[in-house]
Amino acid sequence: MGFFEFLMNEILSLPEVLVGLIVMIGLILQRAKFAKIFSGTAKSIIGFIILGAGAGVIIGSLDSLGGIIQDRFEIQGVIPNNEAIVALAQQTLGTETALIMGFGFIANILIARFTPLKYIFLTGHHTFFMAALLSAVLGSAGIVGFPLVIIGSLILGFVMVLMPALAQPFMRKVTGGNDIAIGHFGTVGYITAGLVGKAVGNEKKSAEDIKVPEHLSFLRDSLLSTALTMVTMFLILVLVAGPDVVSTYAGDQNFIMFGIMQGITFAAGFSIIMAGVRMILTEIVPAFRGIAEKLVPGAKPALDVPIIFPYAPTAVIIGFLSSFVGGLISMFFLGMFSLALIIPGLVPHFFTGAGAGVFGNATGGRIGAAAGGFANGVLISFLPALLLPVLGGLGFQNTTFGDSDFGVVGILIGLLANLFS
Repeated sequence: MGFFEFLMNEILSLPEVLVGLIVMIGLILQRAKFAKIFSGTAKSIIGFIILGAGAGVIIGSLDSLGGIIQDRFEIQGVIPNNEAIVALAQQTLGTETALIMGFGFIANILIARFTPLKYIFLTGHHTFFMAALLSAVLGSAGIVGFPLVIIGSLILGFVMVLMPALAQPFMRKVTGGNDIAIGHFGTVGYITAGLVGKAVGNEKKSAEDIKVPEHLSFLRDSLLSTALTMVTMFLILVLVAGPDVVSTYAGDQNFIMFGIMQGITFAAGFSIIMAGVRMILTEIVPAFRGIAEKLVPGAKPALDVPIIFPYAPTAVIIGFLSSFVGGLISMFFLGMFSLALIIPGLVPHFFTGAGAGVFGNATGGRIGAAAGGFANGVLISFLPALLLPVLGGLGFQNTTFGDSDFGVVGILIGLLANLFS
């Protein structure tokens, strides 16, 4: 592995390292004292590791639940998973992916510097995923070598500023400010959720203002309400699946206790994510002023989707559950359109559904959170199915890209590349 490929694959693809470097550069440009540079850089890295640890806990919990659903109902189909499809792409397109990611990040900075789209996309792993998608789609259209890298890098850099810019009007409603942007390639789903929420809901009736009777006042605590919701969901599923199916995942643990503990574990992971987000925001927003003043005037950091979870934690759960329902219903319609059967993956439905719920809540309150989450669930069911034909050899694997932007960008680039190649 060459130095550049090592730099892209092993260092800059790690969001915590990328954000740490950006914070360090921002503080140096502000001529901060060494102690501040060190503490700001370290805390931002630690905050992202905490966020990743929370995400890992949630993913482990949801993977068990997803496996139980598949085993119980014996569903066969394609399971969207970004990490799995990128791992397959790396076997044949590793160098191209690394080059597109590196030059794409440079293109992002240049576009932000010289155009009104002042966003620096800091979600390293999603940049990596999009680079892999572009190398696969352009390669399957017959574009190879230097043209593939240049075209892919320019598209990646443009998408890295375009998506945060499109979502920013909604982000201002979510956060009540203009300091941060969303940097996650589920943006088409979030924007759709915001538009749907505005069309069907009432933003004054926020999910966070749901009235709770006095004797149930403990439910006002978002951590407890999340735990109870997920414990209930897990319990229903393990009871439907039965001990024989659940034992594969529970081992020697009683299957009912396994369901209860997995629901509580999910809530613990959610709490860890919240703690990480708070630490990241405390460090990155002040540090980014240095970059905005010196390198890219007016620049905003575009950050991963959990960054918005603390703004509407109730809407997070509403959006997730609604997105999953949307995925289940869509599964029955995919066959009617002769499309591949996309099995709803709980992990993409949680992260993108939660984000859609927050966006929908900002424009349409509790109804908007539910409708927005549902719309996202439909999108991340149909878009992966439509994307499969343009992925070339990767389209024959039992997985595909999950989040909405990968579907939209991949389909559009695939059609254009085939048109001009």
